[in-house]
Amino acid sequence: METQEKPTAPETQQTNNTTPNEAVAEMPTPEAQTSATAQPEVDIEAMRRELEEARSKAAEYLDGWQRARAEFANYKKRQEQQNAEVRAFATLELVRRLLPILDDFDRALKTMPSSLAQLTWVEGVMLIHRKLQVILEAEGVKPIEVKPGDVFDPNLHEAVSQDEAEGIESGHIIEELQKGYTMNNRVIRPTLVRVAK
Repeated sequence: METQEKPTAPETQQTNNTTPNEAVAEMPTPEAQTSATAQPEVDIEAMRRELEEARSKAAEYLDGWQRARAEFANYKKRQEQQNAEVRAFATLELVRRLLPILDDFDRALKTMPSSLAQLTWVEGVMLIHRKLQVILEAEGVKPIEVKPGDVFDPNLHEAVSQDEAEGIESGHIIEELQKGYTMNNRVIRPTLVRVAK
């Protein structure tokens, strides 16, 4: 019988190829340790500079944004004001075109014979006249009230003639010839009047 040789126990330890002297040589020296700790300080300083630059840019951007926001708010206010002025001007022009129609209604109603006043169609015409007045009043249009003897005011009245008149002092109104109107406290048509000498 052949005897089998028992295998020897496997090597459980790996061989280390470095010698003790080489292991000591691989350990960092104190100078190397100092340079390793100095390196992060340089990075911290660089990071601080970058942080300051970023803060400076952020403040600059914030300032620019606030300025742009204020400019936009001012632009918006200017646009709203211009739009309001355009609307007011358009309304004013329309009102000025309607005033002669209102004058025609007033003249027609003043000269209408009393026998016709009770007719239905006359009442309909008077209703149209009243609706026109209501529309103009809603836009801020008001007649300038004038009666004989009032003092002539060049801001509200326009003198067509100067005549002698008994019982009325010089510079006072004798008669209203055409009604004047204001719109939102602004004269849009002065009252045409005769003035006493």
